Amino acid sequence: MNKFMVYKNIKKLATVICAFGVMIGACGCGSDSSQITSAGMVKVGSLNVETDPGYTDISPRQSVIESVVSEDGLCRIDKYDSYYDVTLEYDKGTPYEVGAAYAQTILKAVPDYEVIFEPYLYENIRGLFNGRDINYDALEQRILTLEASIRDEYRQEIEGFASAISGGVEGYAEDGELSYIEAITMQMIPDALRPTACSALTVGGSITETGSRISLRNLEWFLGSASQMTQIHAVEHLVKGEKSITAISVLGLLDMITAVNDNGVMIGILDVGTVNEMPFVYEGKKCYTYEIRYALENFDNAKEAAEFLNAECEDFTWCHNLLVTDEEDAFCCENPTREAIDAGRAVAVIRTCDSELMEGLTWDTPDALCIVNTYATAGNQDGFTGYIGEINRFVKYNNWVKEIGIFSLADMKGIMAREIVDQYEVPNVHNSGTVHTVIVDYATGDIHVAFTSGKCADDIPEYILVGNYGEI
Repeated sequence: MNKFMVYKNIKKLATVICAFGVMIGACGCGSDSSQITSAGMVKVGSLNVETDPGYTDISPRQSVIESVVSEDGLCRIDKYDSYYDVTLEYDKGTPYEVGAAYAQTILKAVPDYEVIFEPYLYENIRGLFNGRDINYDALEQRILTLEASIRDEYRQEIEGFASAISGGVEGYAEDGELSYIEAITMQMIPDALRPTACSALTVGGSITETGSRISLRNLEWFLGSASQMTQIHAVEHLVKGEKSITAISVLGLLDMITAVNDNGVMIGILDVGTVNEMPFVYEGKKCYTYEIRYALENFDNAKEAAEFLNAECEDFTWCHNLLVTDEEDAFCCENPTREAIDAGRAVAVIRTCDSELMEGLTWDTPDALCIVNTYATAGNQDGFTGYIGEINRFVKYNNWVKEIGIFSLADMKGIMAREIVDQYEVPNVHNSGTVHTVIVDYATGDIHVAFTSGKCADDIPEYILVGNYGEI
């Protein structure tokens, strides 16, 4: 069967969700005995893309438009049509100097950077206070407490960046300029202000045409009221010899959102909420996005990186999932906070393709791992029951992977080209909140990225080649 027949006969998928006849039991501590069924789920056929996306295994490279290099040579920013390509030379300067060079180079390469980023930062801050008056003293205490927990080399880099971009300006003030404390705050948005929504899929060599793993991570995040984040996509190359990393991120951010090291260890963050919205705790906590950076710099395989991050999870600020893969292995770190564990609501687990899933939750394809915004291991906190969006996404991934069977890189690209993006009648996998989709092809080491431009992701995203993890 033609691999793209599904796009021409997409209405056959109209019953994908309704055909999910099994029941998902309420599992995990803190749940009751209620169950949900497929009753009331919405058919999705009319909301699917019916156009053949025309993908191949090849993604084009874009050409450099202009380049800016810091005076000390520690930072280079190349501007492309879709993103900024950043190279930071850690072997040639101190962390503080590299951070400062990054800020100085941004201001030269993107003169209106502060005007773009500061309003986005305040939209996140206002979201944190949920309509209440902003308590800036409390916010600053939270930020400085968490900053003090960050490992020295990263903290020094953050402070170098903040000093250079602020030019000595202090305090919170929404004025189109980034002050020192605002620049510190922007470096901890996932840890201190708000989590992210995402999904991920990784398929092992037994079900790929090349015999090598392919991993995909779709990042959903608030784009900003003026879609600010789509204006400053970045691919950051953190050059540290054998500790080098490529991060798919936002210009100016030093934490890890989606990243792969030079050994092919790929990590992506995905939010998981807690039952009954447990209070946020930051005292005695760490920023998990910087512990991810440490793991990428210090572990050359996914297993050790996953074990490290799962063991640390009680000290993190949010419950979350982590996609952790390399060429051989794939893991989901189901990482709850200490508070969720102590309350009996969740346990720290490393889920694999072979892990037992929650009762009633079905995954039909061995050697493939799917992650959405809930834990899925049997006995862990259940974020499916009552959350139709998570059920829909997991069921769709299951059906699509089973349908494809043996994956090419083009097939993996096509996973994100099956649904109309700008619609809200049914929860979908590739939606209007998509910031970027990253695919790592372990057969070649190539990193393929589709960046959202404008106000909304395209129904059929365009992938470009942004680098190779073995060439950092």
